[in-house]
Amino acid sequence: YVLDQVIEKAKELKLPSLAMVFEPQPNEFFSKKNPPARLTRLREKIHALFDAGIDRVLCLHFNEEFRSLSADDFVEKILVSGIGVRHLVIGDDFRFGADRRGDFSFLKMKGLGLPSADSFTVSDSYTQELGKERISSTRIRGLLLEDRLEKATTLLGRPYSIAGRVIHGKKLGRTIGFPTANIQLGRKLAPLSGVYAIEAQ
Repeated sequence: YVLDQVIEKAKELKLPSLAMVFEPQPNEFFSKKNPPARLTRLREKIHALFDAGIDRVLCLHFNEEFRSLSADDFVEKILVSGIGVRHLVIGDDFRFGADRRGDFSFLKMKGLGLPSADSFTVSDSYTQELGKERISSTRIRGLLLEDRLEKATTLLGRPYSIAGRVIHGKKLGRTIGFPTANIQLGRKLAPLSGVYAIEAQ
């Protein structure tokens, strides 16, 4: 829903659409010892953004220096000088800058207060709800852990998928008539745990 608004506005302004992502994700950076499971790895996320119609993806390295950027510096160094933003679509709960001091109101004020060559507009996109349940990655992770895959599919807008490289295992499955494919997930913690019937590509 947010991406559709970005794409529509980009067409209106005759500009490329761009999605900004962070690596690692901020909640991973702040919860180093117990990070939440990712719904998608970075590569999967980038492919999904392009599949959704986004023209460009900007991946920013989230480290201590980036975390310390003030909200003003984020706007001036990243949005204005860095990418020359003309319109910004954000989730209604988006916060940025040191101590999360930047928000929609701050962005709107900054965008309007700049010289016309650098000015930009902002719209917030309320995160959709399904019934009374807010759609969020936290909610989807909870559904996957509870094996409520159909509801997770509804909130995701697609069936949940996981990707990785097939690696050699202990080859025990073949000894009992059930050979397995072991998938290397790298840093990704799986947001579900169990035995599932799947479709593989």
